[in-house]
Amino acid sequence: MSHDVITVEVDDTVAVITLNRPDDLNASNAALHGRLATIWDEVAALDGIRAVVLTGAGPAFSAGGDFGLLDQMVQDPQLRSDVMDEAAVIARAVVDFPLPLIAAVNGPAVGLGASLAGFADLVVMDEKSFLADPHVSLGLVAGDGSVLSWPLHIGLQRAKEWILLGGRISAQEALRIGLANRVAPAGQALKEALELARRVAALPPQSVRGTLDALDRPLRDRMASDLDPILDSEKQSFDEPEFQANLARLSAASK
Repeated sequence: MSHDVITVEVDDTVAVITLNRPDDLNASNAALHGRLATIWDEVAALDGIRAVVLTGAGPAFSAGGDFGLLDQMVQDPQLRSDVMDEAAVIARAVVDFPLPLIAAVNGPAVGLGASLAGFADLVVMDEKSFLADPHVSLGLVAGDGSVLSWPLHIGLQRAKEWILLGGRISAQEALRIGLANRVAPAGQALKEALELARRVAALPPQSVRGTLDALDRPLRDRMASDLDPILDSEKQSFDEPEFQANLARLSAASK
């Protein structure tokens, strides 16, 4: 199974989903964002798959939102609403995904990238990679990921600091505070994630699914009560002049 912006490869009982916009650091444009909303059901339906690895092509896991898409969302309220609705679909699809999901964070995981890693069951980070959620520092409400998962992983106070200040969380710090399970040598995150996935895939699938269902219940409950209102707040924050000025500055700098 393949697609221009996402590829899926199968190795026996393990599937590898790869975000595939390497020249743009796997930033989420409309095509990638849309595909992220549909890929999970397709992979879950593959015969014989017992574990899944998510990674990025090239030097990044995902650099977050594509500046072009963000600018279009500022200009077009209907598009903004559609994309935020799609963000809710993505978040629920990942958290409700019935197979064990291991994130191989091969490079920077920013914004949506950090959210996807935070929703994974296990996280392997390249020693040179980092996590970051810059929503607040850009002028947006942090609505679709880390604000839901990070407090459960690392506690409320630590989550507040990292999300409010938007700093880079190195792989070593992520391991120390509980946002990663392992740190791999440079270039080895996918290899180590595949090894973990094969170990999980060899376990009795019913016991794995039932256990993950129990472990993920607090996150699903949090999402059921908070995801929609938080995303609505993020959607409204696109109208803030400070965000629009920051986006214009970053867009100009990236050209």
